[in-house]
Amino acid sequence: MAKSGLYTGLDIGTSTIKVLVAEYVSGEMNIIGVGNAKSDGLKNGTIVDIEKVAQAIRKAVNAAEERAGIQITGLNVSVPANRLEVEACQGMVTINSESKEVVESDINQVVSSALMRGMMPEREIIAVEPKEFTVDGFSGISDPRGMFGVRLEMKGLVYTGPKTLVHNIRRAVERAGLNVDNIVIAPLALAHHVLNEGEREFGTVILDLGAGQTTVTAVRDQELQFAHIIAEGGDYITKDISTVLNTSLEQADNLKLNYGEASTERASKEEKFPVDVVGHTEPVEITEFYLSQVIEARLTQIFTRVRQDLERSRGLDLPGGIVLLGGAAAMPGITELATKLIGTNVRLYVPNEMGLRNPTFAQVISIVDYVGSRSDIEVLVTQAAAGNVIYTEPIPEAAPKYIEPVATFGDTSFGSSDSVIDDPYVAPTPQVQPQANLPKEEKGPGIVDRVRNIFGGMFD
Repeated sequence: MAKSGLYTGLDIGTSTIKVLVAEYVSGEMNIIGVGNAKSDGLKNGTIVDIEKVAQAIRKAVNAAEERAGIQITGLNVSVPANRLEVEACQGMVTINSESKEVVESDINQVVSSALMRGMMPEREIIAVEPKEFTVDGFSGISDPRGMFGVRLEMKGLVYTGPKTLVHNIRRAVERAGLNVDNIVIAPLALAHHVLNEGEREFGTVILDLGAGQTTVTAVRDQELQFAHIIAEGGDYITKDISTVLNTSLEQADNLKLNYGEASTERASKEEKFPVDVVGHTEPVEITEFYLSQVIEARLTQIFTRVRQDLERSRGLDLPGGIVLLGGAAAMPGITELATKLIGTNVRLYVPNEMGLRNPTFAQVISIVDYVGSRSDIEVLVTQAAAGNVIYTEPIPEAAPKYIEPVATFGDTSFGSSDSVIDDPYVAPTPQVQPQANLPKEEKGPGIVDRVRNIFGGMFD
């Protein structure tokens, strides 16, 4: 039956916090309100100050409430792929009802049975995804309720994440005076909303260029196959501009948004704009090409690391190519640069919703769409799993398995987050001080080479 009702979404990003309210009418999503606020209290996509994040959430919620004309009491919030783990689960129970028909209590029991396993104390269940039910040996059943039988089985996937990460998100929402209705895994929601059935089945990579980090996710056979975090994003481009041009972070961000070109092949050597430079009483004129050289250097480093991840996991062989989204993906020329550096087909995802046609809104829209389009059985399994967060006694001798990208697809291994460091940014020492007659790109080695040399040493 088609869904109807109001659904909310919360995207806690390093740069901005977004809240969206949508109304489902006969299964169709209509966005009725959106609010955003400048993020505070986050670093590289993770919460470092709960109180500051709560205040930003409240501002975004107030703006969404004003536009939607409703009062928001609960939010569906996403969690990033940081240290995400997934493994298969399976449970079996005897059907206890007198009629021997499967009822909701049987679903609850089979979910509990599937989750009867040890778990490390620092990890928590985020989601349980049912793959199929079996009644008395008849498999491939999507919803067994009402069926006659004696034995009920369920096969599925259980996703777990760091308890600290999940707790901090919950607490920030609660400190904002709201309830957490559902916690949604960001790559799952994006795969459901952004990719079509064929792309999810045959294989596609989602590349989410956020402000504080870049997430590489591969989907095939309707499942997540690979997820990896690169702790660099749009904010690092801003820092590079600020450092190389000797200007404030605020002005550097404005330069990136208003004049930034991802590829120097598109940038103009004639178009100039003023920049307030530290130590200069008058603004210094900078060309679009000069700015593009700084931007391209950082993006080249990010896309090179993306290519290396995909080469290790054979992600470059997926027929769906790469779908690019996120706030930093809105920069002109970025699709062409990504295609050139990664070596596979890359397309930019832009939402179709009026007023939200920007890749930065893809995440918050996908959260609402994911929750609003779930089937009744998926909702029931989610609710059952929420009551079984603690499985059994934890296994102290078993260490968490953070698996590096594997050579083949077909399992549910995820990339290790051990390579994710707290803050890999090292401010480069400017090799060229902006002068009144700057820039003269044709003299000496190009700034791309200089900036690449600066950054390259960080990962040797």
